[in-house]
Amino acid sequence: VYDVADSEDGIDETHPVKPASPYAGTKLAAENIAESYYHGYGLPVTLLRPFNTYGPFQEVGVVPIFVERDLAGETIQIYGDGTQTRDLLYATDCAEFVVEATFSDAAVGEVLNAGTGMDYSVNELAEIIATEGTEIEHVEHHHPQSEIPKLLCDSSKTEELLGWTPEHTLEEGIEELRAWLTNR
Repeated sequence: VYDVADSEDGIDETHPVKPASPYAGTKLAAENIAESYYHGYGLPVTLLRPFNTYGPFQEVGVVPIFVERDLAGETIQIYGDGTQTRDLLYATDCAEFVVEATFSDAAVGEVLNAGTGMDYSVNELAEIIATEGTEIEHVEHHHPQSEIPKLLCDSSKTEELLGWTPEHTLEEGIEELRAWLTNR
């Protein structure tokens, strides 16, 4: 939902929004409806903005697709030049964020980000995931206009308000996902 990160400090909750796809537009529309219930009726609403979340049971998304292709011995395909970056949050860290925010009175009426504060290019992600013998190739991006070049989360407000920080590194999350995909 956010516009491009313009610094290495990352995107905080005051960063301008700019829905670059209908998907992002619907997320902002849902937030506006929820926020109207907070302001109009006093209902306890907290707006949660986890960054790119990945993990078990996920059918789509760059991390599980890359891991599944690697496990199958298939080529990992990167849309475009692969320089776009993402702040990747493991699913259990995201779940903990949601639980902490849901049960926090201090979070009511707030917008809260969750991320690791580290971004990786899609090229770097592919290199981390690819095991020996797995090829990596770049393919034409079918929707380049919706690709955000840099997403880096600043979740310092969430850490201050909830005491929440993610527990998984990218490498740990990928290994947990790899184990889950192997054993399912």
